[in-house]
Amino acid sequence: MKIGLYFGTFNPIHVGHLVIANYMADYTDLDQVWLVVSPQNPLKEKSTLLADFHRLALVKIAIDDNPKLRASDIEFKLPKPSYTVKTLAYLKEKYPSNEFALIMGEDNLRTLHKWHNPTVILKNHKIYVYPRILTVQEEAEVSGINAQIVNDFAENSNVVFCEDAPVMKVSASFVRHAIKDGKDVRYLLTEPVQKYIEEMHFYR
Repeated sequence: MKIGLYFGTFNPIHVGHLVIANYMADYTDLDQVWLVVSPQNPLKEKSTLLADFHRLALVKIAIDDNPKLRASDIEFKLPKPSYTVKTLAYLKEKYPSNEFALIMGEDNLRTLHKWHNPTVILKNHKIYVYPRILTVQEEAEVSGINAQIVNDFAENSNVVFCEDAPVMKVSASFVRHAIKDGKDVRYLLTEPVQKYIEEMHFYR
């Protein structure tokens, strides 16, 4: 199988995440998309970040009815910090018959050169890139050398730009703040996720 890995803290998982994951599973040549929940970094604890198992549970209940999507806790079991290149190597060893690709937004592509062993990732794995609506500050940062980096990737056959992927300006931080302020978030979360969050009094 060809599996796309969609990494994130998913704090919480919202409709924006789900739209991208479902698009990649349905409109590309990927057979499945695994939503890989990033573990808490012990050196960068944040009071707003839910415990690993809660975020994993939220992802599971959000995609429970979609056989093409799967929640993964693979990085919970690996040494910290979690380097993507090492996670990919571990998965290839554990599932040798599968082909693993990455799913990321354009903003992450621009910083790929700063990752641990990016050349190894690019050589051995496809990267599916979805567009993002940028803030004014991000637009300014894209100019110059960063814009050239994106253009360079356009020549790489392992980088697939999914320009038709839906663009949704929804962030987990917006959802958290909305919940804290008592706003209506029913259209930003799936019903099971919203129910779990309400029952556990998260983000209050």
